[in-house]
Amino acid sequence: MNRAADRLELVADPVRRTGRTLLSAGVEQSYVDVEDPRHLHFEYVRRIASAVELAAPAGVPLRVLHLGGGALTLPRWLAATRPGSGQRVVERDQAVVDLVARELPPLPPEVRVEVADARDAVTAAGTDAYDLVIADIYRAARMPRHVRTVEFAAQVARVLRPGGLYLVNVTDLPPLVGTRVQVATLRAVFGDVCVVGDRRMLRGRRYGNLVLAASHHPGGLPVGRLAVAALRDPIPGGLLHAAALDTFVAGARPLADADDAGR
Repeated sequence: MNRAADRLELVADPVRRTGRTLLSAGVEQSYVDVEDPRHLHFEYVRRIASAVELAAPAGVPLRVLHLGGGALTLPRWLAATRPGSGQRVVERDQAVVDLVARELPPLPPEVRVEVADARDAVTAAGTDAYDLVIADIYRAARMPRHVRTVEFAAQVARVLRPGGLYLVNVTDLPPLVGTRVQVATLRAVFGDVCVVGDRRMLRGRRYGNLVLAASHHPGGLPVGRLAVAALRDPIPGGLLHAAALDTFVAGARPLADADDAGR
């Protein structure tokens, strides 16, 4: 018998006829428009998409690793906006994969979905294999510890080609301790890191999602264009980088595998 905490369902959007929301134990996980894969409902997904749009000229196919699949919103969007992009999706929950395959439109053949642990998949991937790694990995509303450490970030850096981007969805609440630690962790590995999100989130005034972007080399992120895109979103956002990010992360230490597991 399924417990309520494990309940998965896809429900119709009462406002947008073609919208479907994936719920896990009643909590929103993903949103897909079954007729228009270019429609991105959630704010943080639009912010990730803005970074993807700046990763290469419009329409150029990319090699992408998605860590966490959900209803496959971003793989569907990428397939529509950059046809021919080779996409690998790693989702640890077989029940999610089965529900989405059964009730949502089929994926193009260049999108491969596999059931596996995100860290195992990254560790086994080849060096310089991807243009983008997109992480949206949550278990019971929390990012698992083994995908938040310096060692994991180093594996992500290894599989990214020179010039590639690592994009991470972080769910947090004031005073954003988890986000600050994750920023410090990424900065220990990557040469350039920024944070994008709702300005109220960045000020520590509400619960929600922030997007972290990282690249190998200093100056590797298109921060000016990311800031403009954040401002133009229906929910205008801000961006922290360089000195502003120094202030945001002050006092936070990178998380390592060997650190106290309770952190």
